[in-house]
Amino acid sequence: MKGLRVALPGGTLFESACDLLNAAGVARLDPTRFDRELSIRDGDNVYVKVRPTDVPVYVEMGGCECGIVGKDVLWESSRECYELADLGFGRCRLVLAAPRDSALARGAWPQALRVATKYPVSARRFFAARSLNVVVIRLHGSVELAPLTGLADCVLDITATGRTLAANNLVEIAEAGTSTARLIANHAALKTRNESVGALAVALRRAAAERITAGAA
Repeated sequence: MKGLRVALPGGTLFESACDLLNAAGVARLDPTRFDRELSIRDGDNVYVKVRPTDVPVYVEMGGCECGIVGKDVLWESSRECYELADLGFGRCRLVLAAPRDSALARGAWPQALRVATKYPVSARRFFAARSLNVVVIRLHGSVELAPLTGLADCVLDITATGRTLAANNLVEIAEAGTSTARLIANHAALKTRNESVGALAVALRRAAAERITAGAA
């Protein structure tokens, strides 16, 4: 693999992304180095740490040829990127949740709902098949507060363990999707650097599969 620029997502997926690259033999990255440098050359490749939501932007616009990003970010992005591999880590679910004592929690779906979410595109897609009048309220902070304050009837949010929902007296009503980390690339890289991009995808797929196998043993 030569000359690839790879966007890495800051936040919860960052260390796992570095670990997988190391396990695949693709790089030797020390995550703490990125505290001082946001762009690090390792061998022939350059690894760039960016906000998770910016990964598809860097990839589509050519700032990086490839990137690692959560599927939940891709759900909300309008950027044209190609998914090359499901990397398996960072698993979480997008769920609809409502207060434990609400009609919705008892299985009674009202004709009108106010839904608080950080994922408005996913929310509209989820409710598109349902004949409901839904007002989607986009928030950037803790959506669990919305039902507590009367701002919304329910939330559509990512959860890994369900503990935050339970702590805020919310119960899961339905699942809207499952997210894991993905390797993505842009169209130009697939044409001009196909061999390098393909080798990266193969190495990461193999490392991800080995981890799954080891975890099941």
